[in-house]
Amino acid sequence: MNTCYVDHSDAAPAGQIAVFLADDNLIVREGVRALIERHADLTVVGVAADYDGVVDGATAANPQVLVTDIRMPPSFQREGIDAAKEVRKRHPGTGVVVLSQYEDPEYAVSLLAEGSAGYGYLLKDHVAEGNQLVDAIRAVATGGTALDPTIVEALVAPVVPPGGLTRAEEELLSMVAEGKPIKAIAVARRTAPQAVDAEVEAVFVKLAEGVSAGNSGALQRLRLLHQAIVDREEQGETLSRLLPGGLADKLRQERRDIGETERVIVTVLMSDIRSYSTIAEHADPSQLAGQLNTHRAAMNQAILGEGGTVMQFVGDAVMAVFGAPFPQDDHADRAVAAASVMHSLQAGINDRWCADGLPAFGLGLGLSSGEAAAALLGSAERLEYTLVGDTVNLSQRLQQFAAAGETVVSEATLRALSSPVDTVPLGAQMVKGRDTPVTAYKIIHLAGGSGAAARPNEMTTRTGA
Repeated sequence: MNTCYVDHSDAAPAGQIAVFLADDNLIVREGVRALIERHADLTVVGVAADYDGVVDGATAANPQVLVTDIRMPPSFQREGIDAAKEVRKRHPGTGVVVLSQYEDPEYAVSLLAEGSAGYGYLLKDHVAEGNQLVDAIRAVATGGTALDPTIVEALVAPVVPPGGLTRAEEELLSMVAEGKPIKAIAVARRTAPQAVDAEVEAVFVKLAEGVSAGNSGALQRLRLLHQAIVDREEQGETLSRLLPGGLADKLRQERRDIGETERVIVTVLMSDIRSYSTIAEHADPSQLAGQLNTHRAAMNQAILGEGGTVMQFVGDAVMAVFGAPFPQDDHADRAVAAASVMHSLQAGINDRWCADGLPAFGLGLGLSSGEAAAALLGSAERLEYTLVGDTVNLSQRLQQFAAAGETVVSEATLRALSSPVDTVPLGAQMVKGRDTPVTAYKIIHLAGGSGAAARPNEMTTRTGA
């Protein structure tokens, strides 16, 4: 039975994060609703009690965040996770917080298997502690990740074998269970990789001898250790290395090291809110934070919906890339389409804000295509996927030429498009960091209808493939 309720009175009020709530237990559901709605920047726009209700209800309500239990009708297995992934397919960028009574990390691994951005996993026993739930909702609404510390410990905790091993052997198996490669273990132990390989083999032989002797505990521990290794191989990342979706698998397959760079052909998108400092000067901080949350969630949705990767949110700015970490022949087309959706979504949000007397956000976007260097920078404990190069810098400079509601692109981006678009040439422009001027173009008549129309005294050209 499809059990859901959607508030059709309209979208969430300006500055609020719209939340869809799913749990088959009415008492739990209403308790969580009360926790959520105690905070002025959050509002529940619909509820459901089973898989079909979650999918249909969240599809209709299009919330910024889905909060769901794991097990619900009809089979009480993992309906919540399956429904969340289906909602994400229909509305890319929707944040998801899974509430569970199970400390078994298997569910968290299945939730994060395709990437961690915009996902949270909390234990029900801890939901009422402090602001854990509302903090998680705010985090996933803007593409962040929120995980219960108990789950983090379970995912990274080593599987230790039974007695009979020395302390050094137990430490070695702990590192193996954590998914550390032989080379990394060798560095940590200050020895040669060949020596570590031999030690690992000797420890496994020792465990196998315990199994042969009829030690059931040794057999069970060996199975658990093997499963821990397999899980971490499939997961492709430890929780301290939360990277853009799918990147961990790519790194594991290509065996890239920290700091190693890869040359990529991409389109970089930079977005900035015009007159943000002035808006911030006169706005209530809590109200502004709510508006920024709404804005970021919409931008995240637009970028992910076109297959892009959100690199970072910095204050009111957004940086995204198309064509990395995975190649996309149509990276320029995707970036231009995403720009159109970003303007369109923000225009709709602005209409609601203006009706409520809140300041509108005017977006200026800059797009640049070309070669860049992609690299994992940081340490073994915390990594950051970063793009560097002139293409990145140029996109930042071009967005400064874009007024509110406008998108300015480089000549290289126009050449990379598979279909022509209407543009206004801005002529040769000097930009910071370059000795020679660059040719920039303003796109008009974007598909979303949000591009600024050409002024009467400007010449419109049709440029593209």
